[in-house]
Amino acid sequence: SVPFLIRLFPTVLTKFVFLNFLSFPFFVDLRRPELLLNNTISLYLPTEPGITVGFWHTVPGSRGVEAQGKDQRWYEEALGDAHPVIIYLHGNGGTR
Repeated sequence: SVPFLIRLFPTVLTKFVFLNFLSFPFFVDLRRPELLLNNTISLYLPTEPGITVGFWHTVPGSRGVEAQGKDQRWYEEALGDAHPVIIYLHGNGGTR
């Protein structure tokens, strides 16, 4: 009966494969990454009218001592230095 139900309702398969209706970790405010990871802040970029993309900026461990207690301006300036930037895109239904 499962193949028959998947044939009738293909969206059911995507819901169970990707689990995009769950946000994990539970009960964690992902807008405040500094509570989960050291040397990390959350930044937001407006892309189109009414659309804003949020991302986390984490500095390398070698700059961890330097980053302690710094504000958002320091992290934005750290993006412009000579060090490479690695972009990792990830999300699920509760956090996209």
